[in-house]
Amino acid sequence: MWGRLSFLQRNLVWSIPLFMILGILFGYFGSPAFLKALILPLTFLMVYPMMVNLQIKKVFSGGDYKIQLVTQIINFAVIPFFAFGIGSIFFSSNPLIALGLLLAALLPTSGMTISWTGFAKGNINAAIKMTVIGLIFGSLATPLYAKWLMGTVVEIPLANIFIQIAFIVFLPMIMGYITQRLIIRKYGEAKYQKDIKKKFPMLSTLGVLGIVFVAMALKSKTIISNPSMLLFLFVPLLILYGFNFLLSTLIGKFFFKRDDGIALVYGTVMRNLSIALAIAMTAFGREGSDIALIIAMAYIIQVQSAAWYVKFTSRIFGKAPQDVARDVMEEGLFALHDTSTLEDAIRLLDEEHIHSVAVLSKNETPMGIITADLIVNLLAEGKGLETKLKNIRLLPVVKVSERSPVSEVIKKMKRKHEYKVLVTDEKGRIKGVLTEMDILERYKEGEGNE
Repeated sequence: MWGRLSFLQRNLVWSIPLFMILGILFGYFGSPAFLKALILPLTFLMVYPMMVNLQIKKVFSGGDYKIQLVTQIINFAVIPFFAFGIGSIFFSSNPLIALGLLLAALLPTSGMTISWTGFAKGNINAAIKMTVIGLIFGSLATPLYAKWLMGTVVEIPLANIFIQIAFIVFLPMIMGYITQRLIIRKYGEAKYQKDIKKKFPMLSTLGVLGIVFVAMALKSKTIISNPSMLLFLFVPLLILYGFNFLLSTLIGKFFFKRDDGIALVYGTVMRNLSIALAIAMTAFGREGSDIALIIAMAYIIQVQSAAWYVKFTSRIFGKAPQDVARDVMEEGLFALHDTSTLEDAIRLLDEEHIHSVAVLSKNETPMGIITADLIVNLLAEGKGLETKLKNIRLLPVVKVSERSPVSEVIKKMKRKHEYKVLVTDEKGRIKGVLTEMDILERYKEGEGNE
């Protein structure tokens, strides 16, 4: 199942149109009325998983106020009004579609903001803050902007929108944060980062595809009777995204350093189309499918344009600086306390399919590393499974700073004959682990993005 979901997530530029077509066909040849009952559960499936991985604590770390301020000025003082102007020109006779365009423009950033910033080697920490701030401010501002700009031509159920936002944004946000903490407490940071975290975006994608299917099915008769309507929607979307990319690129290139400029682009161009879809389908009743039409089309342009922009990032902003340990490491650490036994170590290595595990003291300080090879040797020497790890001569811990260039990390690995190092922050706290395989995977990804 996860393999299929991962495929759909990686290929949204194709899976979104596919589910649009399937929805149109289903609605045209069948009776789609019963699908309305799926809107709320699909909305929850779409929004809640993305909230689990939201890094809310990052917002409270300072140091990048200028880039954050400029990002939100573009997001809330420029793009919504540009989208409103485009909608007034292209959809003067169809205000519901104009409202859909405005909703898409009012909800900046998505989880992909962080991903694409990472692919382009931009400032990921800044992108994380942009994502959280944009989501919160956008959710609160959307009803007010919609009422202000579109209230004279479309009935805006202001109270209903705020209620729906509370249920589809803030409640899932709280639940997502609680879920994240519970998972980390039960399975540990390393297990969450390595295996569990990546599954939530796949579930969210399933919700998106389901909502797109329902929206198209409910609107199928209109679309079939006027198929050129879909093509007509692409023009204003192309103008909106083209203007957004151009404006953000110019500001990012000439007023910020490379990594901040890239974060600015993806923090302003990428829209939270999932939340926009959720609001359209839950707050506007029967008119929701009309509003959702252009939002669904925006997915196609957004994913494709973001991917192409990565390919040209080096030409626009210059060559990326050398990778440092923080860029390549896996967050979190598989570890056991020194009071654990050899049997505990064997079980953890087997369950997580890993080669080694750190051993921590009572104050969480790494005492050493125990590997599968070391365990085999200890058992051959007659050590029992009940032997405490604190009574074993462990392999030494090799640490590197998160700011260390990867080239220096490789030299240190070679010099120490180690394939794994622990990565620390400025205060010496363990932030993650870096292995030879992580480095190989990074360079493999880098070749693929050229």
